[in-house]
Amino acid sequence: MPSDPHSSLADRAQSRDPEELLAVASDLDLTEDMALALLTRRDLPGPVIEAIGKNPALLKHRKVILVVASHTRAPRHVSLPLTRHLYTFELVKIALLPAVPADVKVGIDEIIISRLAQISEGERLTLAKRASGRVAGALLLDAQERIVAAALNNPRMTEDVLLRALAQRKASERLVRLVCRHRQWSLRRDIRLSLLRNEHTPLAEAIVFAGEFPVQLVREVLSQSKLQPAIKKYLLVLLEARAAEKKES
Repeated sequence: MPSDPHSSLADRAQSRDPEELLAVASDLDLTEDMALALLTRRDLPGPVIEAIGKNPALLKHRKVILVVASHTRAPRHVSLPLTRHLYTFELVKIALLPAVPADVKVGIDEIIISRLAQISEGERLTLAKRASGRVAGALLLDAQERIVAAALNNPRMTEDVLLRALAQRKASERLVRLVCRHRQWSLRRDIRLSLLRNEHTPLAEAIVFAGEFPVQLVREVLSQSKLQPAIKKYLLVLLEARAAEKKES
């Protein structure tokens, strides 16, 4: 339906007609407050959200960008490009919202991870504590021990993310040592097996971990392990002793 030429933009924004709303959303006179009010409507069609996200008059307003980028009905080809205009901790806030689609969260995490080399140590420490498990996983490879420790204690850290970090060539002795002594992660079966494959695992921890598994399983793990040769040799001696004791009993 054609709009009433005597109606104000604010009045037209109250319409339920999709075509009218699309025209309003594309209008260069649309203000930040009107756009934000529109975006709170539950009946707002996706194309209208897209038009707001593409309206050049609104792209200077961070609140509008933030709301469009995190809107559950915003088309991905609109929301994801907008996230690149947001500050890192604005992105963290969006990524942790339960209603934000999973693929948008992944895209946001990738943006944050791409920025890690350019942000300060203090900001990385905050991210290690508060960001998603995926971002915390990237920070497990950080050069600063306190950041690695904070990432390990991130409540969103998962075993899968940690296993992937331990398997990387860039996994440092610092990370391995912290995991070996961590009150939670050092008790996990698959983490212990991963540590038995890692070149940086100390002898004392390797002995403890190897003692938790059947002899044959440890032999198989050690056959492909990157543990220091002297440590691996010592563990094999212990395994032979365990096997001999089992035969005698």
